[in-house]
Amino acid sequence: MDPRAYLILGFLVFSIGLFGVLTRRNAIGILIALELMFNASNLVLVGFARAYGTVTGQAFALFSIAVTVAEVAVGLAIVILIFRLRRTVNADHISLMRG
Repeated sequence: MDPRAYLILGFLVFSIGLFGVLTRRNAIGILIALELMFNASNLVLVGFARAYGTVTGQAFALFSIAVTVAEVAVGLAIVILIFRLRRTVNADHISLMRG
C-alpha cells in the first residue's frame, strides 16, 4: 500500500483530535482527544514501517503506546484529584492558581 494513504489517514485522525482538544470543555474529553492525536502518530509510524518493510516504525509505535498509557494514567489521576477538590472537570472553571 502507498505510504500516502497512511499519511492522509493519520492527518485526518490527527485533525479530528486537534479539533477535539480545541473545542472540548470537559477535561476527560480533552484527554480522549489527545489520545486520538497520539494514535494518529502511531498509525503513521506503522504505515511507513509496513510500506518500507522495516520493523523500526513498529518498535517506535510500541514504545509510544507504552509512554501514552503512562501519560493517560497520570492525566486521569490529576483530573480525579481536581474533581475531588473543585467538584467540576470543566476546563473553563478549573483555576488552581487562584486558590
